Amino acid sequence: MKLAVIYYSATGHGTTMAHRIAKAAENVGAEVRVRHIAETADPSTFADNPAWKANYEATKNLPEATGDDIVWADAIIFGSPTRFGATSAQFQSFVDSLGGLWAEGKLADKVYAGFTSSKSAHGGQETTLINLYTSLMHFGGVIVPPGYTSELKFSDGNPYGVSHVTGPDNTDELTSDTEAALEHLATRVVETARKLAG
Repeated sequence: MKLAVIYYSATGHGTTMAHRIAKAAENVGAEVRVRHIAETADPSTFADNPAWKANYEATKNLPEATGDDIVWADAIIFGSPTRFGATSAQFQSFVDSLGGLWAEGKLADKVYAGFTSSKSAHGGQETTLINLYTSLMHFGGVIVPPGYTSELKFSDGNPYGVSHVTGPDNTDELTSDTEAALEHLATRVVETARKLAG
């Protein structure tokens, strides 16, 4: 199984989540590509935000996500921080760029899932994932949410995907519950894609 983990991250939480997913997927035999979505904000606008600047510097020279990564993959796990209950502008710009592949049917019949983060527990995490999944329905994708398919999902409490609360200062690290939920999501997506491949 080929899994693409495609995400946008400003302050680095999404980067950490993406790599946790990748490791879990590799542990169950998937070939994985991790690709970040390019920053579209001018670096001068976040020069006073140490976390945003650090993540930008750490990822700017790494391979950027393209539509070819979706075409290559059997399954895709998307990640975006919450922006007013929806995905970030950077993430949406990437999705908007996929129109040609969509028209050719190259986004359809693949397994998809998502993850997100916000500063507060009720910061729009669930609506962000649902809004993301609306786009994936247009793709003709097979959406594989975690649901409550494991006892651990009663701890992290998000049946739509995986979400992380970064805290008011955007500095809270992933909890063990979130890490376990990311691993479960990766495993479920890979195993479902494997079953669909027959």
